[in-house]
Amino acid sequence: MPSPRPVSLTARALGAALLLSTVPAVAATAATHGPAPAVPAVTAAEVVPHLQALQRIADRNGGNRAHGTRGYAESVAYVKQALDRAGFRTQLRHFSHDGKDGYNLIADWPGGDPNHVLLSGAHLDSVPMGPGINDNGSGSAAVLTTALQVAKAELEPERHLRFAWWGAEELGMAGSADYVKNLSAADRKAIDLYLNLDQAGSRNVQQYLVVKDAKNGETAAFQAFENWFGARGLATFDIPLDSSDTQSFGDAGIPSSGFSSGVSDCLHSACDNLANVDPATQATSTNALIGVVWQFAAKTPAAPAATATVRS
Repeated sequence: MPSPRPVSLTARALGAALLLSTVPAVAATAATHGPAPAVPAVTAAEVVPHLQALQRIADRNGGNRAHGTRGYAESVAYVKQALDRAGFRTQLRHFSHDGKDGYNLIADWPGGDPNHVLLSGAHLDSVPMGPGINDNGSGSAAVLTTALQVAKAELEPERHLRFAWWGAEELGMAGSADYVKNLSAADRKAIDLYLNLDQAGSRNVQQYLVVKDAKNGETAAFQAFENWFGARGLATFDIPLDSSDTQSFGDAGIPSSGFSSGVSDCLHSACDNLANVDPATQATSTNALIGVVWQFAAKTPAAPAATATVRS
């Protein structure tokens, strides 16, 4: 546990935001080893409201949702409220970076084998210069929508499903690095796979950038994303682990993948607002994550010899 520290303004803001957002949790009904329902598909209308909420949070907090600010605290509270309502077990993991309090939000769906965890995540913070709606409200909204679809379907996974929203990614993946650093050896070993989304709603997409974890020999999830996009006639391009929070996991020996829809023209700028997100791309990215999560949630972990080969 972190050592006691004086409660900062940001910590008080987070506490107030969480108090205002507290609602009774819906009883979770998921159990282990049940048949998986058909893979759902969502429309932009089911994802964009989360982006609108994050834009409103930035608007009332100086135009950003950066690490250590009230805007970030309110962003965490918004996501936590939605997950609590849906029946997830949520927890805030505190860390400190650059003298400011930060928080990772972790949400576990009851059921599944705790020794085989499928973790999906995205960073929730923006830079101080803008609201960060594509970078990375879009990834955060896609992960949140995926989690809510799990709850809506009352999914009964074989693997245990965990979802995460990281703080301080814009300052060097500080939040996800802190999470990985504080995992026990057993908890680290239990994570079969980490999936990451960063900039999931870019306009004028030329190709989807799929993370290839050559360091840990991960090919199954990489190939699953490649196949999902390829089946829909969408071009892809391989990118390395160090493009986002995948670096924290990959460096710790946790197999990782994920994707981005490409770098926005408004990257790290005030114009990274709602107008910087293409709703159709946002829906496509969300459905890609849903499809791969459904595939790996219901899949018995394979022996290393059964790992798929990467396309030439």
